[in-house]
Amino acid sequence: MTDRLTTKLPDYAALVEFLIAPLLDAPDTLRINCEYVRGNAGVLVRVAFDAADQGRVLGRGGRNIEAIRTVLNATAQQAGQTARLEVFGSPRPEREEQQHRRPDGDAPDRQTQVKRPLTERPTKPRRLDAESQ
Repeated sequence: MTDRLTTKLPDYAALVEFLIAPLLDAPDTLRINCEYVRGNAGVLVRVAFDAADQGRVLGRGGRNIEAIRTVLNATAQQAGQTARLEVFGSPRPEREEQQHRRPDGDAPDRQTQVKRPLTERPTKPRRLDAESQ
């Protein structure tokens, strides 16, 4: 049985750099910080980069960043760890929702849209001839 402290841990910073750097216009702006938590049972990887590249890194609907998280989690599982990836400068849905709550904890009232009944299409305007006037 091997001890977690004696086994070689994956280089998470190099892995994340390998996955994110090709998506950036300026790879030198990429900053990565790895923090081991709970006695090396988990790792928290924080990344920061130029705001102009945020759309490419996150991807449409968050697909790119979720794929990067999947690779990171698979690598951590192989090492018997858990991993979490945080991107600085990107809004997280749970935080965004908390910001919109009232101080008393209730969600804000949302205006309800009144649905109008469908009516027939208006007829085309008729052309008035000089003779009819």
